[in-house]
Amino acid sequence: MDITYETHVSLKQLAIRKDHKHYIVEDVMSGEFYEMPEVCIVAIDLINQKKSLDDVEKELIAKYPDEDIVLLDFVSQLLKLDLVSEMDGEKILKRLGRQKEQWGNSWIPISLGRIFFNSTSSKLYLGLLIGSVGLVLYDPALFPRYSDLFAFDLMLQNIVAWMAITFILVLLHEFGHVLAARSEGLPAKIGIGHRLFLVVLETDMSQVWKLPPEKRNRLYLAGIYFDSVVLFMALLAQNFTTESSFMMGLLKLVVLDTFIRLIYQAAVFMKTDLYYVIENKTGCYNLMENGRNFLAQWLPFLRVPETETFEGEEKVVRRYSGFYLAGIFLTIAITACYYIPQLFFAVNQMMLPGFLEPVSSLRFWDSVVFLLQILLVLGLLLYSWIKKYRVSS
Repeated sequence: MDITYETHVSLKQLAIRKDHKHYIVEDVMSGEFYEMPEVCIVAIDLINQKKSLDDVEKELIAKYPDEDIVLLDFVSQLLKLDLVSEMDGEKILKRLGRQKEQWGNSWIPISLGRIFFNSTSSKLYLGLLIGSVGLVLYDPALFPRYSDLFAFDLMLQNIVAWMAITFILVLLHEFGHVLAARSEGLPAKIGIGHRLFLVVLETDMSQVWKLPPEKRNRLYLAGIYFDSVVLFMALLAQNFTTESSFMMGLLKLVVLDTFIRLIYQAAVFMKTDLYYVIENKTGCYNLMENGRNFLAQWLPFLRVPETETFEGEEKVVRRYSGFYLAGIFLTIAITACYYIPQLFFAVNQMMLPGFLEPVSSLRFWDSVVFLLQILLVLGLLLYSWIKKYRVSS
């Protein structure tokens, strides 16, 4: 559709909020959010006043003489973002897949969320995390080892225990995000996603943009806060549990699972919870994409479609690039210290010997279950990738 200065444009219902340096524009119907500088906000306001595009451009040039203003390009952008409702009296058809469910877990009372997330809770959660570090320093034997995954003789028992504990703890982590969102009266929905080769549950907290920046970090950190509680309680409980007992094996597995999840938060190249805290603190909302494009000068395979870097963000992007690389090395270290040794131990000591046993033996079927578990994880990962590809296309 051709856009000229004579074109009459009507925009959708937009909610506009001041942010760190610019503004957050919300498409009220779809729940999509966009960051825009002040000049764009003024342009939207003038368009909503039913002024001609020619008059709007002239006013903008007069008010912002240092800006390179081409209003027709901006209107074209609004059209691509599906923020235009009518052009010359003709309605613009909605794009499929734009409407979002915005009422996830709204049945949870706001008062319940505020029991766990209030003005003093953050200090308590931080204190428990520091307490966990203190417990490990006092007794280094509490530090998790890769062998803690194998609490039982049979892989079937280890798989069931690991899957059950991991599912419960990850669900608890995500429920922390949900409760934090509900404490602010916002909806939040839990779904399935992935981080590289890891299948994860993730909470859609896109509505967090309704909040001012100073209130967002509590929602981003909520999962880590709940992990801190679990880690402290599991470490403390080990001091009152017999070393060779069934309960000690489960507690060590809880500590191992929670410890790795907390460490992974520093792998900010995967857009972890901590990544969103950095984004929110700096006010640079395309930090990962801009960081990858900065590193692409030396590592071309990291390049992604260009995103806009606002004035003054270059220094932040360079610093983030260092954290990006550090996160990659951290992931490699965790893989080398935990995942690879666990896999080698399981395959060499349990799975392969089990397949050499008779079909009627328990260890043979134990190895079959272990193999099926690997195939299940790969299947979930493939599903997550396919879902992401369909959404992005």
